Amino acid sequence: MSPMSFRIAPRLFAALALVPLLAACAGTPSSRGTPDHATAGARTMFSAERQTLHRDGDDLLTAGLGLAGLRSLAPPAFADPNAPTPAELRRRALWSNWRGIADLAPGGGYGELYGSTASVPGREFSALATVPGAHQPHRVLVQVPDAFDHKRRCLLVAPSSGSRGVYGAIAVAGAWGLPKGCAVAYTDKGTGTDYFDLDAGVGVRADGATGAVTDGGLAFAPDAPAGAHGVAFKHAHSKDNPEADWGRHVRQAAEFGLHALAQAFPDDAPFTFANTRVVAVGISNGGGAVLRAAELDGDWLDAVVAGEPSVYAADADGARALYDYTTEAALLMPCALLAMDGLPQPPLQAQAKPLWTHHCASLRTAGLIDGDDADAQARDAHARLRATGWSDEALRAGALSVGFDLWRAVAVTYASAYGRYGVGEHPCGYGFALQNPDGSPRPASAAERAAWWSDASGIPPGAGVGIVDEVAKVDPGLTRLRCLRGLWSGASIDAERVRRGIAETRAGLPRAGLPVTVIHGTDDGLIPMAFTSAPYVAHAKAAGRDVRFWQVRHAQHFDAFLGLPDYGARYLPLLPYVYAALDRTMAALDGQGAMPADATFQTVPRAGKPMTAEHLALP
Repeated sequence: MSPMSFRIAPRLFAALALVPLLAACAGTPSSRGTPDHATAGARTMFSAERQTLHRDGDDLLTAGLGLAGLRSLAPPAFADPNAPTPAELRRRALWSNWRGIADLAPGGGYGELYGSTASVPGREFSALATVPGAHQPHRVLVQVPDAFDHKRRCLLVAPSSGSRGVYGAIAVAGAWGLPKGCAVAYTDKGTGTDYFDLDAGVGVRADGATGAVTDGGLAFAPDAPAGAHGVAFKHAHSKDNPEADWGRHVRQAAEFGLHALAQAFPDDAPFTFANTRVVAVGISNGGGAVLRAAELDGDWLDAVVAGEPSVYAADADGARALYDYTTEAALLMPCALLAMDGLPQPPLQAQAKPLWTHHCASLRTAGLIDGDDADAQARDAHARLRATGWSDEALRAGALSVGFDLWRAVAVTYASAYGRYGVGEHPCGYGFALQNPDGSPRPASAAERAAWWSDASGIPPGAGVGIVDEVAKVDPGLTRLRCLRGLWSGASIDAERVRRGIAETRAGLPRAGLPVTVIHGTDDGLIPMAFTSAPYVAHAKAAGRDVRFWQVRHAQHFDAFLGLPDYGARYLPLLPYVYAALDRTMAALDGQGAMPADATFQTVPRAGKPMTAEHLALP
């Protein structure tokens, strides 16, 4: 059977309506696409379109770095640190995003048992896209390999994980799809690394280089009050609550993917949803985004693969919002971990214990836990987390998020995003800036801000930008953390505003008949499976949707941290299972096998030994 023969007539009619819109190409803002249920009467807007060639030592997948270059501890250098070229910025962004997502350490199995860093020549097409009503655009980028399979038209759509920039799914979708002849459409889904220096009035252009706001053409220019200082970034300061639109961001990336393919291969145009297979894949926030795309009306998606998704199935038993369990963890977990043995390292417990003990005392002073000494306080904090659904496996892996201050980082940014607060409006008084050794804010240098687009993860702290919290060191009552928690549990106007934003992120059911595979590690300590994937899958199955669930034992949230010896000894990567789900999904769509079935993978930790197939336990 032909790969395209399963398409049905209504899909063809919808695609034919899209053809003239996709054909209308221009370098200035243009309207293309088809309306969906959420954007009736509106068309996707693309602007700042660019096309670049990547051949002869500068490929699509690694910018010529290869596995050895990606493993280098030092990032690719800039010839002029104050003014790196777009090509230098792209190479460094690829290096940064690979290392932020995949376990590339020797012995970890990448490039040997699973995954690819093959040299893939081709072209990139990029633009800024805007959903109707948004204040700020988001980035879309399409990688088209020279070896694109014209007989088996394949487009992967991949939103970035976390708050990463537009290359934030390169190790997820690019590594699987590009060597197989698929095109890959990426989106930063309204987050990303388009940071803005409020002191200098400098932001990031479409090509990644910095430019002055007075010159125009920036990918993000915040609505900031006069005299504002520090750093603004899109996830926190766009005033758009981008998570509410993640499904539409994925849809727009798919539309731009079809447009890019038509530009790349005009003799084979049109490329439509009727004649091009479209599969959405993502992990973490990207996994949540593809599940939100799955619920959109229209027969435009063929399948969805979601790894460790941050998804809020509010109507399902056990589901909890990210902001709820994040602020709970920020308050209670540093203390609760003192009641647990055998925590992974880092954080180093000898250094952490005094800080966590002080945290326990602060919680007791604030009346948030009981206990007359540190041991009793830790046991009480631990019991409170277990009572709200945390497993010991998630708590143990969550030690890393405590050690790297991720709970506070997530809570600070998401509070701003959910409440649609602008620069200087954070309800708990937080800000973002470069910092002196004592934590006080300072201006950024030209070299520091030039590297933000390539080096940042999209959410401070990182790339030199920190969270400004001037009372944290002298705050026995944990005032700021309690403020963050109060935006979920309190009754203030700000709390109502934040909760309204969270309600906008509630996931619906996937479209009837759309095959969806969800993959999650049972030890995930950042996006616990019990609050996200498990209730989502149960709710979808109860409604008769075509959803299957892969649960992976001994897998936590961060493949990239498996290069740390203790984490590599305890945990297995999740990416092999995402790739395997894509393998089976594509084979099934080709009529060469069944869709993945529900499974629990009984993995074997490698205990410091090189990875083998037996450790992964893939059938």
